[in-house]
Amino acid sequence: MVSSAFFQIQPLRRSNQPNSPVSFFNGNIAQYCSLPKKNMIIASKLATSERAPSPPKLPNIGSDRDTTSAGLGKRTLELLESFLSFFSSSLLYFINPPLHPSVDPKHVLTGNFAPVDELPPIDCLVMEGELPQSLNGTYIRNGPNPLHQPRGPHHLFEGDGMLHSIRLSDSRATFCSRYVKTYKYAFEDNVGFPIFPNILSSFHSFGLANTSLSLFSNRLFALGESNLPYSIHLSEKGDIETIGQCETFAFRCSPISPYITFFSIDKEGSKQQDVPILSMTDPTFVHDFSITKQYIVFSESQIETNPLRLMMCKGMPVSAKLDKVPRIGVLPRCASTDSEIRWFKAPGFNTMHATNAWEEGDEEIILVPPNVMSIENLFHNIGKVHLSLEKVRINLRNGSVTRTTLSQKNLELGSINPSYMRKKNMYAYMGIEKIIPKMSGVVKIDLELECEVSRRLYGAGCFGREPLFVVKDGASEEDDGYIVSYVHDNKSGASRFVVMDAKSQTLDVVTAVKLPRRVPYGFHGLFVKDGDIREIY
Repeated sequence: MVSSAFFQIQPLRRSNQPNSPVSFFNGNIAQYCSLPKKNMIIASKLATSERAPSPPKLPNIGSDRDTTSAGLGKRTLELLESFLSFFSSSLLYFINPPLHPSVDPKHVLTGNFAPVDELPPIDCLVMEGELPQSLNGTYIRNGPNPLHQPRGPHHLFEGDGMLHSIRLSDSRATFCSRYVKTYKYAFEDNVGFPIFPNILSSFHSFGLANTSLSLFSNRLFALGESNLPYSIHLSEKGDIETIGQCETFAFRCSPISPYITFFSIDKEGSKQQDVPILSMTDPTFVHDFSITKQYIVFSESQIETNPLRLMMCKGMPVSAKLDKVPRIGVLPRCASTDSEIRWFKAPGFNTMHATNAWEEGDEEIILVPPNVMSIENLFHNIGKVHLSLEKVRINLRNGSVTRTTLSQKNLELGSINPSYMRKKNMYAYMGIEKIIPKMSGVVKIDLELECEVSRRLYGAGCFGREPLFVVKDGASEEDDGYIVSYVHDNKSGASRFVVMDAKSQTLDVVTAVKLPRRVPYGFHGLFVKDGDIREIY
């Protein structure tokens, strides 16, 4: 996870209107008149602050004190806050690293990337069509939502995890937003200001849990790039509750060798033997991997991690090593040691997400990933990143890798009918990246014909994120289902939940639900059926 080395005492005031964060940082104080007084003060400070601040002043301890126990506790907290404020200001003043606009919080956390507050369950209005009778359950999506204003470099991948859910039941839609109550979040929320620099998010107990969700063995988990999963409970009234950390995941990464370690969890929930991948010679950023019936397949890309770079003020902790030749690792699922892995060179192959994978006969493995074509821009100029959807054939007999481009239309965050995972399937549903990470619509790709067969655009100025396929109750064919996503209108500032017919020629909108406030762009989500919700504990 990309991290920042400084912390900021000032909590970030949130606005549910997308234009407010833009006004926050454009220096036009006149535009703050519609903000509450406290927000105006903070906005004024942010808008007029320079990258080279004035010398920090020592905290004013003062002599007027409340000698009661409650007063002493409050005073201790105030002193701690003053000290940390002085410490962080001193670091910024003496070190003062230049910030590229792509990692400057004043530019990054604007528009629909700005954080929002929690929202308890609230009923929503259906603005188009009707809620399908064959779609009952909860769509829940994870994403970054910083609790406090960052100091120093900030990437879109950072921020405390927030879950946005919409429950569909009995022709009603109920929306809710809740933070994942990580240890880091709970501590900083309790004291009222940030304590831990984001550089610590790569270490145990400091994770952000802002990336995705998983339903495993009647448990729902919020996941992140580091740390243990957090168990989540969905109430039948539509609320979200964080239960706590749990020990279950499929691979872990480390800044020192072995850089990646795989292991499995059996049907009874018991963790099996670790398989450290010692043949991976660099600390590669591994975000996702594929599973077939017999193999685990993952990519050793040109993206490398080095947290020490940020701690020593030498740049971002994640960078592209352009002289490195990417490799694809194929590990038998029953492997017990690193000696059983096979590596296949794949020049220019840099993938972040796996759409699906399967085996054809005894000799070939097929992968369907989006490939990042301009990896050098991924963390410093994300607007120039382009992706190409590919079908990759790995020949286990002769060691060859053959890649076929399915689409060059900048497609990412694909989903399929989950019943076809690890098996040969026909359809993939991909988000159309207008400018990363904004998606202007969704396309349906025929993996056999190797072409696009249908698409749906959200409209001018409207953007979503990951399109998720949800199987229709009583489905008989692979594409019997719906595509769901949150969509934000940049002009009106409103967000909606959209349900599309995955089988139709134009991915027709079945229903659109008006949400009570905007939903910031996020990462991955899932749909939990009503029956599964009742079984979650």
